Amino acid sequence: MFVVESICVAWFTFEFVLRFINAQSKLAFARGPLNIIDAVAILPYYVSLVVDVRDESQDEMVMGAGRGYLDKLSLILRLLRALRILYVMRLARHSLGLQTLGLTMQRSMREFGLLLLFVCVAVTLFSPLVHLAESELAPYAATHPQNSFSSIPATYWWAIISMTTVGYGDMVPRSIPGQMVALTSILSGILIMAFPATSIFHTFSRSYQELKQEYERLWKEERGEEIAAESEEMCSKVELTSIELTSLSRFDNLQLVAEREDHSTLPTTVF
Repeated sequence: MFVVESICVAWFTFEFVLRFINAQSKLAFARGPLNIIDAVAILPYYVSLVVDVRDESQDEMVMGAGRGYLDKLSLILRLLRALRILYVMRLARHSLGLQTLGLTMQRSMREFGLLLLFVCVAVTLFSPLVHLAESELAPYAATHPQNSFSSIPATYWWAIISMTTVGYGDMVPRSIPGQMVALTSILSGILIMAFPATSIFHTFSRSYQELKQEYERLWKEERGEEIAAESEEMCSKVELTSIELTSLSRFDNLQLVAEREDHSTLPTTVF
């Protein structure tokens, strides 16, 4: 796996350097989001080669501040190695769907902000209600503290997974008032998720059509350039052929003139 990764990283690095050299504006190239992702994905490999993380057996022998420094360095390197998953984002260069998704998220930041605001307000509203219903009205919480809603901040997790209709089941209301609050929160979550979905869908559809038209335009331009190059080549061949024919016709005319001159100079007794 190390050999395969080394070959892939070497190819990605070579491609990145060539694109950087051929870029007209180096600053615009450095600011490109896809180029930043490429750099962040390639960099951890070289960092891990330069800085070698010691084994756990060696770390146990180090005490004091040196051990803490190595632990922090090891954590940083693990985080950098985890960033290698960004190699997948390179598919966005060749995938119309991923480009559409990124453009939709960029254009729908206001809708996503409204969605986050709605969810935060609803979580802040339903968390105290379910905590009150379960802590005051549910005797089950006293006998099974591991399933109880111990505090309002702890119930935020329950409110989030309930409103997003995930429902892990790790925190479940047992009392009738708590279940009523849970039902209300689930229905509210469905409505809240549905509010900005229509706008985001239209943005996605519009972005997809725009990118598709752009791809078709670029393909037509490339095809037009190829056709123009082929036509120029054909025209050059036709011109060469016409020049050859012209030269041949001139040569034939000169031969005819020469033959006539030869016939005119012969004596009449030959005929």
